[in-house]
Amino acid sequence: MNVVGRVESLWRYPVKSMRGETMPEAYVSFSGILGDRLYAVHNSAAATAFPYLTARTRPEMLRYRPFFQEAARSVLPSNLAEAEARGPGLTPLYPDFDDLAVDIETPSGEILGVDDIRLLAALADTSSLGALTMRRSDRAITDCRPISLLSMQTIGKISEAVGSSLDQRRFRENIYLDLSQAGGFAEDEFVGSRLQIGGKAVVAVLERDIRCKMIGFDPDTLQENSDILRYVAKNHDGKAGVYAAVLVEGAVRVGDEIRLLR
Repeated sequence: MNVVGRVESLWRYPVKSMRGETMPEAYVSFSGILGDRLYAVHNSAAATAFPYLTARTRPEMLRYRPFFQEAARSVLPSNLAEAEARGPGLTPLYPDFDDLAVDIETPSGEILGVDDIRLLAALADTSSLGALTMRRSDRAITDCRPISLLSMQTIGKISEAVGSSLDQRRFRENIYLDLSQAGGFAEDEFVGSRLQIGGKAVVAVLERDIRCKMIGFDPDTLQENSDILRYVAKNHDGKAGVYAAVLVEGAVRVGDEIRLLR
């Protein structure tokens, strides 16, 4: 097994298109990072293939900060140690609904429940012509695959190309990689291979990540830099980072080694 890098940081996004949270450890499950994108704002007027309100049309969503009411209970399955002690293949017990209850801090500082109608009223504007409802899912409501990965070296290369130091939060990945012995976009070479992350979790890297205009928005000011997506589109087929499916579940931590299994 070839060590290719380490976990630089771990992120999850309790509500799709709202602000994410970084974590010292996370549980990589078959359906995605535990607690990631459990909720999404459904727009009845949106295309049925992608029926959600996102920051692509409502950048203000990036200023809403979701958080779990029971943060300590939302990170790992409650019986993880006992399940792993029974041997491979036993699926641990995921947190129940109450342990994954979410509140949201609005840009004005008000705290609302994720199902508060005032939240949807605040999100409604001319870009969302249909009725808005908050949807919950037992799996991550991701655009494509359960897990997304991007190297800090790729962010560095894009930053150099556009002449600006870019905040990694623009890219909204689950796992940021430190591939210190490689250059930018080196994670592209992992497509078609398996990676072991930490002591147990294994993912299959399936495809490169097609990017959209969201990477152009500064997560704090919401100012858009169209040069970012333009560079990625012109030089890297509009793609940055990779998508993966989970083959073996397990806890991962910041600093964990990443091994290429092939």
